[in-house]
Amino acid sequence: MIITRTPFRMSFFGGGTDFEEYFKENGGAVLSTTFDKYCYVSVRHLPRFFEYRNEIIYSKIERVRSTEEIMHPAVRNAMLLKDMHELRLTYDADLPARSGLGTSSSFAVGMLNAFSGLKGKKLSKRQLADEAIYLERVMCAESGGIQDQIAAAFGGMNLIEFGANGYRVKPVSVDEERKQALNDRLLMFFTGMSRYSSDIQKNTQKSIADKTAELKEMTSLVYEAADILYDDKKDLGDFGRLLDHTWKLKRGISGGISTDSIDIMYEKGIKAGALGGKLLGAGGGGFMVFYAEPEKRAAVMEAMKDMLYIPFSFENEGTQIIHDEWESFELEPDQDQEKTV
Repeated sequence: MIITRTPFRMSFFGGGTDFEEYFKENGGAVLSTTFDKYCYVSVRHLPRFFEYRNEIIYSKIERVRSTEEIMHPAVRNAMLLKDMHELRLTYDADLPARSGLGTSSSFAVGMLNAFSGLKGKKLSKRQLADEAIYLERVMCAESGGIQDQIAAAFGGMNLIEFGANGYRVKPVSVDEERKQALNDRLLMFFTGMSRYSSDIQKNTQKSIADKTAELKEMTSLVYEAADILYDDKKDLGDFGRLLDHTWKLKRGISGGISTDSIDIMYEKGIKAGALGGKLLGAGGGGFMVFYAEPEKRAAVMEAMKDMLYIPFSFENEGTQIIHDEWESFELEPDQDQEKTV
C-alpha cells in the first residue's frame, strides 16, 4: 500500500499568466506557496475476492470491472497513462474540492506519485508536475493554467516563470523571521461557495487575447512582490497593498471571477483594516485571503465572522509518500476469468 500526502497551494500574484496560449508568446510568472492543508491518496491492489476489479472511493464510490468504466476522468486517464490495474484508490482531504486551492491538481500529483510508488519507481518533482499537467490539460482536456500542478509537486514558496521553452521554478529564499511575519499577517476564510474552476477558466482563456496589457502588469507585480519579501528594509505592508491591486486587475479579466456577494465580503475586510486581499484560484467562490497588520487582525476577524476562518502555516515539502508497504502483484493473464477463493 502507498499513501501520499500532497499540499494545497495559495497563489498570490500572476494567476492567468500560466495559460500556455498566453505565456508561449508573452512569458508569465506566478508567486505562490503551499501550506499545511493536504489531500491524501492511498492506493493498493484490490484483493481478488470481488466481482469488480477496481474500487475508487472519493465523494462517490465506483466499483467497476474495467478501467474504461471508471467515471472519474482523472483517475481513469491516470490509470491508463501509468498502466495500472486492479486497484483500490481512496481520496481524503483537509479542505473541500472546487475551492480555489488547486485541489484537483494536488489530487492528480498525489495520485501519480502513489501509482509510481506502487510500481517501485520514484519520480522527480518535475516529472510529477509534467505528468500531472499532461493528465489534466491533455488527457482530460480541462481548461486552465499549469501553476497548480507545479506548486503541488515542488512545494514551498516559489516564483515560477513561464516561457516559450516551458517553466522554471525559483524558490523564494526569504529570511524565516520575515516569512513567518508574512504568514502571521495572512488570514484565510471560506466563502461557503464552491465551483468548478474549469468553467471559469474557459471564460478566462477566451478573454486572454484582449487582456494582454493587464496580464503583463500582473506579471510585473510578481517581481515587485518578490522584491518586497527579499528586502527586509521594505515595508511588508506593501505586499498587502499589491494583493489589493492584483485582485482588482484580475476582476477585470473575466466577469465570472467575482460576484456581488464576493465583492461585498471583500469590501468588509478592507473597511475593517485589511491592506489587501484576493479570492484564491480561478474565482467565483472558494477561499478568500486578506493581509492585515497585527493590530487590525481582530477587526478583520470580526468583520468576517460569518465565514469560516482557516488557520494555516506555510510548508516546504510538496508531495510526499508517507507510507510505503510493499506487496506483490502479478496481473492475471485472463482478466475475465472467474475468481476462486
